[in-house]
Amino acid sequence: MSTAKGIFPCIWLLNGKAVRGFDNNEIVCEDPAELVRTYAASGADGVILFDRSKTDAEHDAAIDLIRRICEENSIPVIGAGNIRRMEDVKKLIYAGCELAALNLSKESNRMLAREVCERFGKERIAGCYKSSEKLDKEWEKLSPWLAMRILLDGENMELAEAELPAGQKDAGTDIPVIALVADSAKDSLISRLAAPDVTAVSGDSVNALIGKGEDAVKAAREQFSASGIEMEEHKKAAFTWADFKKGPDGLLPVVVQEDATDQVLMVAYMNEEAYNLTVETGKMTYYSRSRKSLWIKGETSGHFQYVRSLFGDCDMDTLLARVVQIGAACHTGSHTCFFNQVTEPRMSARRTSSAGDVLREDYRTIIERKENPKEGSYTNYLFDKGLDKMLKKLGEENTEIIIAAKNPAENEIIYEIADYLYHLEVVMAEKGVDWDDITRELVRRQKKG
Repeated sequence: MSTAKGIFPCIWLLNGKAVRGFDNNEIVCEDPAELVRTYAASGADGVILFDRSKTDAEHDAAIDLIRRICEENSIPVIGAGNIRRMEDVKKLIYAGCELAALNLSKESNRMLAREVCERFGKERIAGCYKSSEKLDKEWEKLSPWLAMRILLDGENMELAEAELPAGQKDAGTDIPVIALVADSAKDSLISRLAAPDVTAVSGDSVNALIGKGEDAVKAAREQFSASGIEMEEHKKAAFTWADFKKGPDGLLPVVVQEDATDQVLMVAYMNEEAYNLTVETGKMTYYSRSRKSLWIKGETSGHFQYVRSLFGDCDMDTLLARVVQIGAACHTGSHTCFFNQVTEPRMSARRTSSAGDVLREDYRTIIERKENPKEGSYTNYLFDKGLDKMLKKLGEENTEIIIAAKNPAENEIIYEIADYLYHLEVVMAEKGVDWDDITRELVRRQKKG
């Protein structure tokens, strides 16, 4: 475990808003994703999200919000609240959370810890508890399944540790702690961070500190470091603006690529201020040559671009930005600016493309049939019959794959999988899901291990 320590503000989510606390419904921010971006820009090392939704529908909406927060921000996110079964943990992890935190006050969650640990790995599971809860008999069996403890009343940490019997103390206290602290006095934060098991502080105290601005966080870090506490270091850009070769106009061209799909979205330009703001905020910021002014991509349209990585080319005269694209990149409404095809490749060239290219081309053909029906088309027959017919055929093709897998003929399963993928694409087109949506989800899961 790293000895460096961090600052993790926490956000309570209710009905799509950020509210004041576990029992306080006062709205702090209408857009929690924007609040996380503010926290990240102010110097937070991560964030804890507590879902306070009541119904399954509200919970699903909260998961969608958490997914957006994870997509649009680069700092680690811990998801907590409304975890009752493995499916809830899976949703949080697939949404992009680094950790899913179980409420250990529930015996069912203490039993669930092992199950989800074995499914997703210990490094993905945390546990929330209060010092007043009698967990002393549980730590010995919980410790193999938890990577982190989140102490909801960090002021009473000594009480929590004192309640552990001497023989079991090592079982629980070798798990690092994020302590939620209510007292905003810096001395309180210092005393918590100084504890050997504490890896970060959170709670109202941290929210209040970060709310004072980036300078306040920087000053606090310096004070913590002066007290002998090793704080998490924030990575800085490996290259400054001076390291790049600019054009005659003093600008640097930027090629923008979607991180999940590798699709080239647009080309724009930066000046020094735009480059520095992009590095500092994580939002792609450019210099408009026509307006002769800065522009944050998406500031008026809402179609922001969030930085995943920045690379200079071999000559350091062009920047490649890999981004998360929200909405369309092009002002025309197209996802990419590059849609005017100059040459038409031969059929043989298309058919030797990658699997992803072939699937996307087939999907486009299905969409074309949906929008412009063709007499005698089997695809249009399925669209005319509706979703139930599509799903029936999809189920039949799935069964054919199972049968083919049991048969000795090697090519049979290939044919059946191809048939299945076609019928799957028809269902996707009916439901408005495309291969880029699937690719983004697979990339998200791949990156989360």
